[in-house]
Amino acid sequence: MKTKRVDGEDRGNVMLYALSTCGWCKKTKELLKAMNVGFQYTDVDQLGEKDRAEAMDEVRKWNPACSFPSMVIDDARCIVGFNEKEIREALGK
Repeated sequence: MKTKRVDGEDRGNVMLYALSTCGWCKKTKELLKAMNVGFQYTDVDQLGEKDRAEAMDEVRKWNPACSFPSMVIDDARCIVGFNEKEIREALGK
């Protein structure tokens, strides 16, 4: 599955599953950038069929409702939706 990397401070392994057309996904990306957090992301709706299926399987593990954004931190915690307070607490900012 193709991901994009945004450079910033290392706050652990932060993976964001997003949709390119989702306003809350865009706000999550903007918040992470404003916090200077390094993260990887994929816009699931922009992936090919095989990669999209792989991404959805990954999202489903953490968020059975498969809603976006879904942010997985250190393969241990998932934050679903845009929740600035929870994101800041999880990433120590």
